[in-house]
Amino acid sequence: MQFNVITIFPNIIEDYSKESILGRGQKAGAIKINAINLRDFTLDKHNKVDDTPYGGGPGMILSAEPIYLALKNIDAIPFAKVDGLTKIKKVFNGSLKNKKRTILLSPRGTQFDQKMAEKFSKLDEITFVCGRYEGIDQRVTDNMIDEEVSIGPYVLAGGELGALTIIEAVSRLIPGVLGNLESTKDETFSSSEGEYPQYTKPADFKGWKVPEVLLSGDHKKIEKWRKENSK
Repeated sequence: MQFNVITIFPNIIEDYSKESILGRGQKAGAIKINAINLRDFTLDKHNKVDDTPYGGGPGMILSAEPIYLALKNIDAIPFAKVDGLTKIKKVFNGSLKNKKRTILLSPRGTQFDQKMAEKFSKLDEITFVCGRYEGIDQRVTDNMIDEEVSIGPYVLAGGELGALTIIEAVSRLIPGVLGNLESTKDETFSSSEGEYPQYTKPADFKGWKVPEVLLSGDHKKIEKWRKENSK
């Protein structure tokens, strides 16, 4: 599966993606994470990708043009929003076979959850547009994306952390990313049961002891204890 992230801070995406399960998943060939520098697609001689808002107001707004050019470069503008002739060409050249989604990270979007992660994991490619500053030109939202997604009811400086959050949650569900396939089966939000307390060695630390049942080796009793202590 491929993830594209359009951002003015590609290093944030690249550095995080080298570590832990995302790094291992890429080395295994299960996922690919492509950080795209929005400034590479500006036509402004000073590499500007933002401007002042029409009607006045504080801050700067990310411009539509560089985002359009970046999305067009990777063929990530939704098929329903391109002209009819282009859509017909895509049908005949076979590029409609890939299941794609283009997402704008936005506090106005649908809140991301595990069900959405499972839905996204069935796709072939996801492209994220990361906002910055005071916002993004509304023409991007209206004409260049499939949907807006939020990772929570709060405001961040940009969409990069949101994109990485979604990428990691989705990647965990892609075969070949996690070493132990059983790990996803026991995920708290993937089941109707809550999360049970976990312990590791030593069995006694400063008098704080691990429950005896977990040391018993009796798997039926352990499973019963875990169900009773799930939250």
